[in-house]
Amino acid sequence: MEIMVAMSGGVDSAVAAALLKAQGHEVVGVTMKLWGGDSDTGCCSVSDVLDARRAADVVGVEHHVFNFGDAFDEHVVHHYVDAHEAGLTPNPCIECNRSIKFDKLLERADSLGFEMIATGHHAQIVQEVDALGKVQRFIKRGADGAKDQSYVLHMLGQAELARTMLPIGHMSKDEVRRYAADIGMRVANKPDSQDVCFITRAEGRPSFLRSRMDFTPGVVVDAAGERVGAVESVQLVTIGQRKGLGLAGGDREPRYVVDVDVPSATVTVGRKEELLTLETPVRDLLWVAEPVDGPVEVQTSAHGHPTAATLSLGSEAGEAMVTWHQARPRVAPGQSVVLYWNDRVVGGALAR
Repeated sequence: MEIMVAMSGGVDSAVAAALLKAQGHEVVGVTMKLWGGDSDTGCCSVSDVLDARRAADVVGVEHHVFNFGDAFDEHVVHHYVDAHEAGLTPNPCIECNRSIKFDKLLERADSLGFEMIATGHHAQIVQEVDALGKVQRFIKRGADGAKDQSYVLHMLGQAELARTMLPIGHMSKDEVRRYAADIGMRVANKPDSQDVCFITRAEGRPSFLRSRMDFTPGVVVDAAGERVGAVESVQLVTIGQRKGLGLAGGDREPRYVVDVDVPSATVTVGRKEELLTLETPVRDLLWVAEPVDGPVEVQTSAHGHPTAATLSLGSEAGEAMVTWHQARPRVAPGQSVVLYWNDRVVGGALAR
């Protein structure tokens, strides 16, 4: 089978390529050049391209670089800025997977005649047959729970899953590193990439966004509407935030952001119990296969824990209500809300 493997320069994708090659497939490694600016997070840099090329040499496969920079700017960076301007909390890694790794890359694979693509994500693809004999594919959590990346792959539907392979999903991170070391890969102990690839640690999110959007100063009020603080930019405040709100010090009980209203430039804070909710409305609901209505497990961040809830479909297409079985902190609008059933991703949406 001819397989195009996305090699980021990290150990996971390098081992994915090695495993497929060892299984007898015809493998070609490709690195996507996405971000043209500074990066210090372990991806999108010149050194990462070199690491991927060296790994491909060890595996004994061809290596190519695809420049998807324009598409990345349009679909990921601009989306990130637009979301902040609207007071939302975006996840750029999910947008990158949606628009680049499983859209542009699949298009390129098609044009070059590859049957499948593969990545180094810690997740698994399982295949099931429904009551009518129809084959359905699902993303399942990776074997290494601490590294599971099923959350950021929730947007993959049947068409994408039928063309995708996740070779290391059954392995722990330690097993991946040992395999890389055993075959002589220099990336065996390379640290995992962290944070947003297009924002450097030195620059930080505020500086990055300040150069691309206008900040709106905001007032911080309590539940009674009394002013208690101020923020430089209401667009940078997110639900659950505690710091950077200009609140008076002292021994007062900690207060958290419970609401952000960008049009009125108002941030509302409250006690921890005021942050809790039993319901989270969602929009832009997508299903991996058939719709689910009823008990599910829900995850609201990449490294979060599944929480028991009941999903009730709304009257409008793509809208639903997540009712938590126990009160939990509010979910920031714009965050992905991913639905699981028996460790399988069945759908996902955005909090609103």
